[in-house]
Amino acid sequence: MNTNQTFLHNAYKAWCQASLLRSKRLRNKRFAYGDQWRDTLRTASGETFSEYEYYLKGGTPPQTNNLIRQMIKTIVGRYRTEHINIYKPADKNVATVHDYNQIDELDSRAMEEFLISGTAVQRIEPVREIMRQRVKVTNVNLNNFFINAFEDPLARDCELLGQLHDLNIAQLIKIVAPNSRSKARWLRSIYSNNIEERTIDFSHAIGADSHQGASFWRASDPGKCRAIEVWTRENREVLLCHDRATAQLSILPPNARMKDSATITTRWDIVTTWHCRWFSPMGDLLAEWDSPWAHGSHPFVIKFYPLTDGEVHSFVEDIIDQQKAVNQIITLINNIMMASAKGVLLFPETALPDGFTWNDIKRVWRDCNGILPYNPDYNSNKPEQISVNNTNIGAYEMVKLQMQLLEEISGVTGALQGKSTATGNSATLYQNETSNAVIALSDIFGTFSNFRKNRDSKIANL
Repeated sequence: MNTNQTFLHNAYKAWCQASLLRSKRLRNKRFAYGDQWRDTLRTASGETFSEYEYYLKGGTPPQTNNLIRQMIKTIVGRYRTEHINIYKPADKNVATVHDYNQIDELDSRAMEEFLISGTAVQRIEPVREIMRQRVKVTNVNLNNFFINAFEDPLARDCELLGQLHDLNIAQLIKIVAPNSRSKARWLRSIYSNNIEERTIDFSHAIGADSHQGASFWRASDPGKCRAIEVWTRENREVLLCHDRATAQLSILPPNARMKDSATITTRWDIVTTWHCRWFSPMGDLLAEWDSPWAHGSHPFVIKFYPLTDGEVHSFVEDIIDQQKAVNQIITLINNIMMASAKGVLLFPETALPDGFTWNDIKRVWRDCNGILPYNPDYNSNKPEQISVNNTNIGAYEMVKLQMQLLEEISGVTGALQGKSTATGNSATLYQNETSNAVIALSDIFGTFSNFRKNRDSKIANL
């Protein structure tokens, strides 16, 4: 394995190590947008079903009451109305970047992602347009992002990170082969010849699932080219050269030849720099360069919250169990009400009409407009329906309890959601309740505001 493949191997390893984070994000996203019955369960007989299939098999249609989505909208709405304008950049250039990128909208969507997955990732880079250069800010999908395992909440122990790109060949050429027709031809050739057969796979080397690895190496759109951007923090030997005559400081390779001059002073040193490499899935090094920006770092701004021992546990993850309990209890109530309304049918065996089977009886009785043939002269025994009201079994109190727990665990109380207060309560009391509710979420808002400040600082130092 050559040096370049080592960097690609480390990138793939970082991608695989984050598989748990991506799977948790996918589950949280399902619950956030109403797909709340896909968790699997194992029956006593050892069979495995999704919760949806299990309830349907038992004759109970699952009921979904999406409370998580309302809480997310409440927090994002509170952030947009009260917090997004607290910090406005004083730098005019940064303010111009905000306006060009409609940054408030980007940040609101990033906040939604922050609540679902506990991560916020944005990319800042200059883009050249005709006659001008602008700074582009984009939200990065966690499915296309990888980073080495780190534990510092400020990510100061980050050594490797990067992004997966699906680009058409013209876009890729513009990035890695600008102003070079020969290199553009080379790029076209490597992406047109047996890509599937030549794709590298390190799954066996690190004990990863090769099926999972396919999403790292292959473009989601078959008509596009997968390129892998890897940034690494590297230490290098250099010569620091100070020309006292011109007051210029230059950094040269350690083996550089210097002109003899009484005004030049040199000193050996080690510097740390961020270096970018672009790879094809076949292991080809497409391009590489040191960070060209004044901040000397990579183009990403990241925030994982809360980061404890390198683990992320998001806002949505904390309240999934209560959401599931509410759905299950309401499904139970719905089942009890249907059973109580219909009751049980006692049907004498001797009263089974000619040509009917017991399945026919079940089908007709289940239909609200069904008709069961019965001749009282033929048989004195007749079908009898028995109904008992079993709905008052404490299930409603359980729903209320779970909804209260949902508010207490999340911190999104009724006051924060704008629900009407009890009759007779003063406006001051209601304001205090709202203020206390916001305090419960202040850590989330404060962490995300820190993320925005880091982003704007990187913009100012491009």
